[in-house]
Amino acid sequence: MSRAIAVVAGLFAILLLITLLSSFYFVQQTEEALVLQFGAPQAVITEPGIHFKTPLTQSVTFFDKRVLLLDALPEEVIASDKKRMVVDAFARWRIVDPLRFYQSLVDKDNALTRLSPILSSSVRRVLGAQTFAAVLSAKRAQLMLDIRDDMNQDVEGFGIKIVDVRIRHADLPQANSDAIYARMQKEREREAAEYRAEGDETAQRIRARADREVTVLTAEATRESEILRGEGDAEKTRILGGAFNQDPEFFAFYRSMQAYQDALGSGTTVVLSPDSDFLKYFGKGPGAGK
Repeated sequence: MSRAIAVVAGLFAILLLITLLSSFYFVQQTEEALVLQFGAPQAVITEPGIHFKTPLTQSVTFFDKRVLLLDALPEEVIASDKKRMVVDAFARWRIVDPLRFYQSLVDKDNALTRLSPILSSSVRRVLGAQTFAAVLSAKRAQLMLDIRDDMNQDVEGFGIKIVDVRIRHADLPQANSDAIYARMQKEREREAAEYRAEGDETAQRIRARADREVTVLTAEATRESEILRGEGDAEKTRILGGAFNQDPEFFAFYRSMQAYQDALGSGTTVVLSPDSDFLKYFGKGPGAGK
């Protein structure tokens, strides 16, 4: 009997210890806690440390106090100038009222599910009122603030606050980018063809001018050479005439020697009569006739 009492007492002590341990919970510095009694909110605990709750009847739900990330899928937005663009944006948010957050969104996963379409809607609403050029300009910083403020209006009853919204990319759709690239390529090809045509025209003009100058210079050089050759021939004739007048017989002998040199080269065979005038100086010198 005493042993049974001891076992029951041991079980009771263990149960009491478990109950006592379950009466305390610890709140981290990065957390806030919501005390629930049979599912109904009882208190919000914002101070870190050890806290007490009623065992068995009360439970505690913890919420992150830090800034959280909301990363939505890229959205296709039609700007006010009818241009389509693909916008990749994300938001940072934090829980400011755990009780309202629990009542409206319950937990973080459900909050992300609810906030993603709100971010997409705000992006389309704010950027859709702007031109594509404005989204890419310095006005972009103000547009991100406008999206943040627009989201805060939509999540006002959720117990959260949108801290910041950022646009990673705002680009044209791939089909538009390909079309623009093709148009730019054709434009550059057209400009290149124009430059080549202008270069060919300039080259032909320079080549024609150079050919004309070459023709003129060649003609002038030919004319000057003919004049010089004529003057040289005239001077030669004058000198030869003077030499002939001074000693006609010696001049005839000299001219015959030149003719022999030109006609009787190496390996040349000439058949002439010994009485020919062409050979009259062979074996004779000037004055031999005398």
